Amino acid sequence: MSTTTRDLARPAPAKASSAKPRRGLRGSPTLNFWLFTGPFLIGLAIFVYAPILWSLWLSFFEARFTVTPDKFVGFDNYTYMLTNDDFVGSLGTFTVFAAFIVPTTWALSLGLALLVNRMRFMRAFFRSVFFLPTACSYVAAALIWKMSIFSGVRFGLMNTVLGWFGIDNIAWLIDPNPPWYWLVIVTARLWLQSGFYMILFIAALQNIPDELYEAAALDGAKPGWQTFRHITLPQLRATSTAVILLLLIAAYQAFDEFFNLLSKTTWGRPPLVELYYKALGESQDYGAGSAGALILTVLICAVTLLQGKIMGFGRGDESK
Repeated sequence: MSTTTRDLARPAPAKASSAKPRRGLRGSPTLNFWLFTGPFLIGLAIFVYAPILWSLWLSFFEARFTVTPDKFVGFDNYTYMLTNDDFVGSLGTFTVFAAFIVPTTWALSLGLALLVNRMRFMRAFFRSVFFLPTACSYVAAALIWKMSIFSGVRFGLMNTVLGWFGIDNIAWLIDPNPPWYWLVIVTARLWLQSGFYMILFIAALQNIPDELYEAAALDGAKPGWQTFRHITLPQLRATSTAVILLLLIAAYQAFDEFFNLLSKTTWGRPPLVELYYKALGESQDYGAGSAGALILTVLICAVTLLQGKIMGFGRGDESK
């Protein structure tokens, strides 16, 4: 074969592409990233991190009726809050509230999830019905509970029901002895948040392989309590841990229902309500309020980490 023939048989070298790299939104991933996340990061810096740093700065100054103090007091505000009976008492109120609300919400949410997940028809309807209260405002729910359901007058729903059985009217939110207000607050919080955690449990239940239940049936396990105890509950360990941690943090942050149900009573105040009156009440002690807020933040972080360590948060896959 001649040289000319071989040259003709060779494939022509590929020409360099003349297309230019794309520019603009489709050609710059970095620009896209900042366009989508930039507004969020700016808002986070302005409305979250800046107030936290400002609160930290205020906590070391005597800041009464001003947010630009000039008298440095060191850790005096922290010492004052840690020895203040009202603030320490509010932490005790939180302990009682958490002891009620965390286990009851966990049990109710899991129970609703089990019932809804077993339904053969209208599952989506009941899932939506139980989830809808999550969209309700805590303020609106507190006012409904206070003025309609648990109103202290005889026309209130609960007092009307009690009247059918010959029981006298109860002042649910007026007298702390006996502390009927706990029933009002706990039921309002249960109604508001159980549906959200029910959805989390339903998602976890649907991820449990059916083969586990089939193998248990072949081994002689009876459906019901045995399969729930030895299969369902262990498979829900990671979700249960996350739910309990979220419930504990939400209990620390309780404000709306306490503030609206108990108004300006001096009893039954959780930490956030106590800090609100300390910083924005008549004294307007922003320094002490900021110190209390940071103490509460550290306490939430410590309790959350300890709870996660005890319950083995993050080790859910190892137990499977």
